[in-house]
Amino acid sequence: MNLKAKILLLAILPLLSAAGILSYLGLTHAHSLATQILGVYEQNLIESKKQALKEQVELAFSAIEQIRRNETLSEEEAKSEVIALLSQMTFGEDGYFFAYDQQGINLVHPTIPAFVGQNLFEFEDRSGNLLIQHLLNAANSGGGYHRYIWERPPLMQQEDKLGYAMLIPDWEWMFGTGLYLDAIYADIHQVKQAIDDNIRNSFLTVMLVLLFTVILIVILGLAINLHEHRLADDRLRQLVKKFMRLQVNERRRFSRELHDGINQQLVSMKFRIELACKKLENQTPEHPAIEDLQKTEQILNQTIQEVRQISHSLRPVLLDDLGLESALRGLLDQFSERTSIQVKLEYELCKVDLPDDVGTTVYRLAQECLTNIEKHADASHVKLRLYSADKEIHFEASDNGKGFNLKTAQRNGIGLVNMKERVEVIGGRFVLHSEMNNGAHILASLPCK
Repeated sequence: MNLKAKILLLAILPLLSAAGILSYLGLTHAHSLATQILGVYEQNLIESKKQALKEQVELAFSAIEQIRRNETLSEEEAKSEVIALLSQMTFGEDGYFFAYDQQGINLVHPTIPAFVGQNLFEFEDRSGNLLIQHLLNAANSGGGYHRYIWERPPLMQQEDKLGYAMLIPDWEWMFGTGLYLDAIYADIHQVKQAIDDNIRNSFLTVMLVLLFTVILIVILGLAINLHEHRLADDRLRQLVKKFMRLQVNERRRFSRELHDGINQQLVSMKFRIELACKKLENQTPEHPAIEDLQKTEQILNQTIQEVRQISHSLRPVLLDDLGLESALRGLLDQFSERTSIQVKLEYELCKVDLPDDVGTTVYRLAQECLTNIEKHADASHVKLRLYSADKEIHFEASDNGKGFNLKTAQRNGIGLVNMKERVEVIGGRFVLHSEMNNGAHILASLPCK
């Protein structure tokens, strides 16, 4: 892992850690707060239901008292009317009243008439709760509440129920009503579900914001990294261009020194040896030193040719003295004379002032192309074209040779790799096309400046 990736990771990890800790603490606090809120809500809801039950019982008690105060009715008649009244009084979907005497004998039960007249003092619900005894105790204590399990009409399913009972004075009757708690549980569950949804949505929002932040950091990091890479590439390209200019200038200087210095001295030595040979031949034709001097002259001729070749390889004299077009035409003429391959040059840069590095690159590309064609192409015709378009210099080279496999050539062809690198170093583009038995085509696009 490189340094920039480590720095980016160091920026993201603390953010993720802090977000994870804050999210955990937030969720824990939210669930704790939700539990407290639900507890308070349940308590308040049950208290409101208790108050409603008490009001229903007090309302029924008022109606009972009116019957009891009716002096035209005997006590038995009043009790009968009270029983009839309680049997008919309902509220809501499943609200009804019940009544028992102190021995636990049922007096009123609209939903289960079979209970009327039965002693339910020892009756237990499924949890073992002696509910009639508890209701009697609550009523005898001035009125009170009790929770138990009872069958709910019309399906008669057993559910939790909250009952309120009070005493009818003088008669010692306990009567009351109840409220099934499933509605309360449903309300609480709905509120809990809403709170959980809110917590989950808040958590998802935080996660989305965190994810967006991480993505933004990564994108910014990559953008900065890419920008720095581009700046570094630009600086490197400028340095390479500067180096190439220095290299070209140094090659030019060294080539000049070889040509004008060492080469001239060698030529001067050759002339002096020729002069010495002539003098010896005139004085002593059979002098043994003449043969040695002639061999030395031959060696000097070879040395002069090699020095000229090195000087030309370092920096073509024609490129400096006559320009790129003349240098290319001279190169093509030498190639055609040596190989008997027909060559054609289309030079369309008459009014374009080329930088030294671009001109040198074009010349070296032409050299490398001709070398590859001579060695591998088995071609009979070669065409070079040089033109400007879209603020670029375009160099094209094509032949009618046997072509080659691009993958193999790009993997093993050192000359092609050198050409591609030479073009890209000065900010250009290099494209190669070739098919078996269909020749090859090279396009290099170079910047004008």
